[in-house]
Amino acid sequence: MTLQLGDIAPDFTQDSSEGTINFHEWAGDSWVVLFSHPADYTPVCTTELGEVAKLKGEFEKRNAKVIALSVDDSDSHKGWIGDIEETQGTAINYPILADADRKVSDLYGMIHPKADAKVTVRTVFVIDPSKKLRLTITYPPSTGRNFQEILRVIDSLQLTDNYQVATPVNWNDGDDCVVSPKIATEDAKKQFPKGVEEIKPYLRMTPQPNK
Repeated sequence: MTLQLGDIAPDFTQDSSEGTINFHEWAGDSWVVLFSHPADYTPVCTTELGEVAKLKGEFEKRNAKVIALSVDDSDSHKGWIGDIEETQGTAINYPILADADRKVSDLYGMIHPKADAKVTVRTVFVIDPSKKLRLTITYPPSTGRNFQEILRVIDSLQLTDNYQVATPVNWNDGDDCVVSPKIATEDAKKQFPKGVEEIKPYLRMTPQPNK
């Protein structure tokens, strides 16, 4: 199954390190970051899951829940969590889905056979409160993710959902934004009272409107 942006994220019921998860019910009205890792007791994944635990407060500020997955069972997850907490210096404070039957992996296309037919690649799905898929990023198993980038993307998505702007290259929260090309410059000047800089007719910048 190939998921595309704008699709409704498939619902599922699956065991996890925190018990049974009914995904859409668990998500509620939050944003969700669902991310897969190749296997338990692997070094890169150990660092990733520790980092996400440390950043949980940052996700919560953005009304976002985090949930991980690998193709191991919940008993394996629980044993591995002890190693993560010992080596990364943080408690695991979010669920890890158990997917030994690959039900969720198949629903979300997390297994790429030409990369590795036996494990999930490092895929990230960002899902909004209406359960629509808003972002996918796929990394090879050998490359750890940058979760600051995922926070940055959520900031951009939430900003651009509420204002007629886009975020330019290397944008971070607080930086200037691009005025939507759908707005005429004179209308943009009224809509964005902080100012509009017209670099080209199609490239107009304005200070971030919610700052």
